[in-house]
Amino acid sequence: MSLAFSCAGLDVPQAVRTQLAEDDVAARLVAEDPTLWGPDAESEAAVRLAWLDLPATSRELVARLTGLRAELLAEGLDRVLLCGMGGSSLAPEVICRTAGVPLVVLDTTDPDQVAAALTDLDRTVVVVSSKSGETLETDSHRRVLVAAFAAAGLDERQIGARFVVVTDPGSPLADTAAAMGARAVFLADPHVGGRYSALSAFGLVPSALAGADVGTLLEDAADLAEHLAKPDNAALELGVALGAGFRTGRDKVALAPGDGDLVGFADWAEQLVAESTGKQGRGLLPVVLESVDAPGATAADVLLAVVGGEPVPPGPSMGVTGPLGAQFLGWQYATAVAGRILGINPFDQPDVAASKEHTRRILDSGPPDEQPVATIGAIALYGANGALDGVDLSQHDGVSLAVDALLAAVPPRGYLAVMAYLDRAGDARAGELRAALAERTEHAVTFGWAPRFLHSTGQYHKGGPPTGVFLQVTGEVSEDLPVPDRPYSFGMLQAAQAAGDRQALADRGRPLLHLHLTDRAAGIVQLLDALC
Repeated sequence: MSLAFSCAGLDVPQAVRTQLAEDDVAARLVAEDPTLWGPDAESEAAVRLAWLDLPATSRELVARLTGLRAELLAEGLDRVLLCGMGGSSLAPEVICRTAGVPLVVLDTTDPDQVAAALTDLDRTVVVVSSKSGETLETDSHRRVLVAAFAAAGLDERQIGARFVVVTDPGSPLADTAAAMGARAVFLADPHVGGRYSALSAFGLVPSALAGADVGTLLEDAADLAEHLAKPDNAALELGVALGAGFRTGRDKVALAPGDGDLVGFADWAEQLVAESTGKQGRGLLPVVLESVDAPGATAADVLLAVVGGEPVPPGPSMGVTGPLGAQFLGWQYATAVAGRILGINPFDQPDVAASKEHTRRILDSGPPDEQPVATIGAIALYGANGALDGVDLSQHDGVSLAVDALLAAVPPRGYLAVMAYLDRAGDARAGELRAALAERTEHAVTFGWAPRFLHSTGQYHKGGPPTGVFLQVTGEVSEDLPVPDRPYSFGMLQAAQAAGDRQALADRGRPLLHLHLTDRAAGIVQLLDALC
């Protein structure tokens, strides 16, 4: 089965369909025509369309990966640990969760979560994945793992044999891999952007080594690829719906799981849609929902997308069904089409660097001197850009009042973004904040674990419409972990990333409430109780 699309309750302006047909967009996209998004985007698009070829060109990886997995298993290396951020980790995570095979994903700077990954080293092979080869988090992960293997008694040759590297040709990571004697190096196509790389070596290498059937994944994508030049294909219809939603005032795309067997797909699609469209003061905001009836599924500015299921009337909604390989390719194609309808370049990310630059400056010069406005129980409160103006924090329900003030600051057609600089496993209950906050407002509420969202929705936060307000949640570090051969620890890096993002948002005048949990477990419970 290939991709299938259905839609209910959405008015698609005829002008949208007519223009796409007259411009022969379907065929030109498959032909990799870089002029589709206008002259300003042409140079970027010219080197960013090879993802359309991946169902065919990635086939050569399958046999090599099958052999490498067998080799690793023969040596007792059956635990795969992936170090990567954004496009380097989100697709493998979905592939392996959907396939039901174990993959440990390390895409955090939280010391507890990093330390938890440094276990079972006697059976661990590490995949280090970075397109640029300069990703700060991934380099830090590689360093701490090399040190952990050395502490376990492995020599340099043995340590190198525990690493598999995925990167672009000529990157600094390719040089590092050679220097450390990595067991295998996979050089990906440099003409594929990170968020479009699900079917490239970035998506396939860790997934295949973990035991996922990547051959079938590619076959399912290839089945869809045969139809993409046709003017009525399902992926084009999905792109039309996304663009029409934007044109008719539904610029929030609520991504909900259907009854199918795709697991966690919305987390991957979130990056694709947000980073591709959130720029030049416009964009489509993806909102990952817990279910089709979760808070936030219906609002005047929301288009509900059921991934792996059918539309849910009576509100405007769409259903996208099909196997995972077809879903990957179909949503990439649809996002490229939507980019044309929105009038933006879907292949650049001009605002992602803002937080990174602030983070590096803070690591060099030290953290900013910030004092809490109040401390209530296990929560210290900080505000920026008027987030706490007029709030009486002396009240026993001061946390609830502060959150209500932040929600009141959401402008018409705006949104609240929750950003959790915490341990995704140990502090998992923080994920309940999205639904709890969505119950208190008619506006869209998103949730992101940091720093992974910086490589995803972080682009939309800075480059999209200036209608967001932000709730940042950080937590006290109980036991820090040094980054080998660097003058900072993971705790310092995590704090610098949080402060850097606060600064980037402050530079753009975005209201922000920062809650620091002096005791993580108690603070999360206190915060959730305050929202009930």
